[in-house]
Amino acid sequence: MTKSQKLSLYDHPSQMEPLLPSELRLGPALERAHELIRKADRLSGASLAGALPGLRQLLRAMNSYYSNRIEGQHTLPLEIEQALRADYAQDADKARRQRLALAHMATEAQLETMGPQWTAQQVWSPQTVCDIHQDLFARLPEADRNQGDGKDTSVLVPGRMRQREVSVGRHAAPSAAVLPAFMQRWADVYGQVRRGEMQVLAMAAAHQRLAWIHPFVDGNGRVARLHSHLVLSHMGLSNGLWSPLRGFARTQTAYYAHLAAADEARAGDLDGRGNLSEAGLLAWIGYVLDVCIDQVDFMAGQLSPLGMKERIAACLAYEEQVVRQGVRREALRALHYLFATQSDLERADFKAMLGLGERLATAQVTALLKRGLLLSDTPYGKVRLGVPQHAMRFYFPSLWPEAEAQA
Repeated sequence: MTKSQKLSLYDHPSQMEPLLPSELRLGPALERAHELIRKADRLSGASLAGALPGLRQLLRAMNSYYSNRIEGQHTLPLEIEQALRADYAQDADKARRQRLALAHMATEAQLETMGPQWTAQQVWSPQTVCDIHQDLFARLPEADRNQGDGKDTSVLVPGRMRQREVSVGRHAAPSAAVLPAFMQRWADVYGQVRRGEMQVLAMAAAHQRLAWIHPFVDGNGRVARLHSHLVLSHMGLSNGLWSPLRGFARTQTAYYAHLAAADEARAGDLDGRGNLSEAGLLAWIGYVLDVCIDQVDFMAGQLSPLGMKERIAACLAYEEQVVRQGVRREALRALHYLFATQSDLERADFKAMLGLGERLATAQVTALLKRGLLLSDTPYGKVRLGVPQHAMRFYFPSLWPEAEAQA
């Protein structure tokens, strides 16, 4: 067999088939996808797009933490909060991880903003995948992108597909020379899937197949997870209120096991007609759907207005009795109003809701701003609800246990 024949056999995009399971086997997955869409629509409809920015900022920090934890590159939640204040660790590696966390947050925010405006062709374009990689890693200084262990001092180039061959575990990824063909096939199949339940299945399958292609020297897992986040945003399902990233990290062993199982070769005539295992791909899709539904259910419970009033009250009681930095329980009605209406409020109106005199109300607003329970863009501007990490264990218990432990 000649070299060209070997390339045509082993480096043809057909080697990653099936990109989707056969329709005959999709029934249960389509039912689960329908359930996800129904629940996600209900959750999304309960919160206006762009509202509760303090919560969405917290969720981006959490997603960043969990996505980087999957790669063994996470930093502590408190260190992410410090980095948001430009307070970086003296240790060079910790500072690098802090910058990576902020880069992930910024890229995720960009995708949430742009995704709903893009066409399906843009969302599924190979260029968009490269752009995600570019946006993420171009935010890091060159020193943070050094590759290797000292002997190989190459620097990761943001947005550029790899120029060399790689293996991941037992899987030898496609040759660098044929990556454009594989990525185009990936885009053509998933970009033409009809919206609705099939698009949800495409999101799950595409995540696995993108990891299988392994288009970049580094950052493939992060890019695949961010692209899944993009697809969900594009479909209007996440609204910045949930992401599978948290679920992937909290079931990390299963995440990697299902990814690897879908890499396996077809196991006989009953395992589809492609080169790879259809059963493995179906199991992966089922796992992703389970993770997504679990995350939507969890956030729906966390965002219950009635439950939130009780949790804000508990937070204010702790602030008043233990922290003692000026926050008072009288702020409950006004803070809960900000949460329930998901709106900003004129400072004077907020102070009036406190039921305190002018001097005490002004002092209360100052204390709430200092503790991050209230946010404002200017010294005298409108106020909105803040969700600092130290309040999270009250507001959203069990959402981010690692951050709660440090609060």
